[in-house]
Amino acid sequence: MDKDIKDIAEQVKVLMRGAVEVYTAEELSDRLSEAAKAGRQLRIKLGLDPTSPDIHLGHTVVLRKMRQFQDLGHKAVLIIGDYTARIGDPSGQDSTRPILSDEQIEENAKTYFAQAGKILDTSQDKLEVRYNGQWLAKMQLADTIKLTASMTVARMLERDTFEIRHKKGDPIGIHEFLYPLMQGYDSVMIKSDVELGGTDQTFNNLVGRDLQRLDGQKPQIVMVMPILVGLDGTEKMSKSKGNYIGVTDEPGDMFGKVMSISDDMMENYFTLLTDIRPDRIAELTDPAKTHPKEAKVLLGKTIVAQFHGQEVAEQAAAEFEKVFAKGQLPDDMPVVAFEADAIMASKLLVKCGLVESGGEAKRMIRQSAVSIDGKKIRDPNSEITPTEGMVVQVGKRKFARLKVS
Repeated sequence: MDKDIKDIAEQVKVLMRGAVEVYTAEELSDRLSEAAKAGRQLRIKLGLDPTSPDIHLGHTVVLRKMRQFQDLGHKAVLIIGDYTARIGDPSGQDSTRPILSDEQIEENAKTYFAQAGKILDTSQDKLEVRYNGQWLAKMQLADTIKLTASMTVARMLERDTFEIRHKKGDPIGIHEFLYPLMQGYDSVMIKSDVELGGTDQTFNNLVGRDLQRLDGQKPQIVMVMPILVGLDGTEKMSKSKGNYIGVTDEPGDMFGKVMSISDDMMENYFTLLTDIRPDRIAELTDPAKTHPKEAKVLLGKTIVAQFHGQEVAEQAAAEFEKVFAKGQLPDDMPVVAFEADAIMASKLLVKCGLVESGGEAKRMIRQSAVSIDGKKIRDPNSEITPTEGMVVQVGKRKFARLKVS
């Protein structure tokens, strides 16, 4: 993005790109104007609960929006929800989330800053990292009761997930009602000007506006970003659903996963995951002007370059072309040492590191997704005798070469 955009209307246009809703666009324009006149940075809030150790491209949709604000001179305030993770965000859930242990939360939180730093400007004047346990852990019961008094049960049940569960007669824990209030209280404590979130966070973010108003603060602008659809083309991107691209994925895996998306998903991915101009995206996603494969290769290289650099992205694209278009073996595959003793096929895959468990190995073999030296393996219990240079393949992107001692 051009860091020297001075015109407020142009800034709003850039920031509105890809957004589903802004509460409100007029307030955003006014706040940007006020900040420019006062020579101050807006405080742009994003909360992330460390409920899993990895960030995927779905998370980067809002992180990239936050980076746009940074590039316009504003400060990102990244809140690691070490305290709210103890409750578990009920957004989009049809049942109560399990409560994580302190050890799980701490371990997951360690990875978040490094991964978010692949997208955000981490310089001190552009990024502030806070843990909401700094203030939420200090609240007394009287403070909590005062906070809950700002919200009625009727208003809380307006939230779609609560409303659906209530009508079905499914249990809703009282602690789940506290989550939107705690997230909203974060906005009060850091005095946020803008809060970013996905569509599943709209209710929580608007609660922040209400609590700031009650506290005498100017209410934050809420910018709602769409949920990125996963590789399956139907469900939202999620590690638990296995339809995700992780920001720490190896370049080849990342590129291959992008190439696996359907053609009709490209416009969404180009818009939310790249800085390519809208008019150029229109050309790239029009089959009459650009062949879909050419467009998808560009998309894959653009995404990989963001996390691994342009040279690595070009190498990943070339390797993909060699392996999948020309049917050749990859140059760079892990070499795994074996003895020349027969081993069960499913155990072979686990030892090669191509699957995470024996159960996954058996499932992949039964799905005819496993080949050894180009021959399909269909029985998980079949005995395989390792030989020097034997190539084991799982799916389209995972390979290992055996070295026999």
